[in-house]
Formats: sequence, structure tokens, C-alpha cells
Amino acid sequence: MKRLCFALAVLIFLIAAVLAFLAAFPRPYEDIVDGSGLAPSLVYAVMKAESGFDERAISPAGAKGVMQLLPSTAAFVAELNNIPFDEARLFEGEYNVRLGCAYLRYLLERFEEETALAAYNAGEGTVRLWLKDGRYSSDGRTLEQIPYPETARYLKKISVFRKIYGFFPQ
Repeated sequence: MKRLCFALAVLIFLIAAVLAFLAAFPRPYEDIVDGSGLAPSLVYAVMKAESGFDERAISPAGAKGVMQLLPSTAAFVAELNNIPFDEARLFEGEYNVRLGCAYLRYLLERFEEETALAAYNAGEGTVRLWLKDGRYSSDGRTLEQIPYPETARYLKKISVFRKIYGFFPQ
């Protein structure tokens, strides 16, 4: 009887741990993410790393919302995609995620994935400068070194989060 009780307690603990873990890695805005043409694991990893899914998040640099878009970047992406731009709506999750996915897709069309993610974090212009600098890129396409420690940490977080989201598909 003691073994059975112990086994049940362990099972309950494991189920609770798995549920808590899954709750820490939500999948909101599924329709937008699924319709973006991007890997959902990548999009959710970006949301998790950028804001922890906080629609009201504001970075020290002024990036806003779930996918942490600078208003100037959001305006640029909105114009490219014929989406009416409204800065106040950057705090609306669906609007922010739609623009964030469009921006991520834009970067992935111009760079390989890790470089695109570095550009998402540090800025496209900054990454283009790094690619021209032999200290950071030997071929002008691949970043061998990331000069911003924050961006290097960001890429590691994205990698971990993406593996978790990929391991637990929808």
C-alpha cells in the first residue's frame, strides 16, 4: 500500500510539473502564427524572449508589445504589407504579432536564420555593419561573432525556447 501511495504521489507530482512547464510556454495568437508562414516554434520563441507574452511590455529603447517592435519598425513593416499603421495598437496582441511576424519574415528573406534573429534584436542596419566587418563575419553573410553581449544572450535564449516549443508541438 505504501508503494502504491508513493507511486501515485510521484505521478501526481510529475503531472503537475509537466502542466506547470507547459503553462510557462503558452501558444497565444495561434491563427496569426499559423497563418504567418513561419515556424510556430520560432515565432513563439521570439515572443517568449522578447516580452514573455506581455502585451503591455515596453523596452528601454521604446519597443512595444508582445514582439517588442519599435514604432518606426512597425510603421515600416505595416507600409510594406499594406496594413494601416496605428502606434497605439502596438499594445494589442493580435496587431503586434501580425506586424512582428511580418517583420521576422522580412528579415528571414534577407538573412540566414541566426543573422535574421540578431537583426530582430540589434537592428537590421547594425547587423549589416557587422557583416561588413571582418572581425564578425568572414563571408559577409554569416556572423561568426556577435559584438553585443545582449544579442548573443538573446540568440541563446531563442535557441533554447525554440527547442522547447519544437519538443512540445501544438
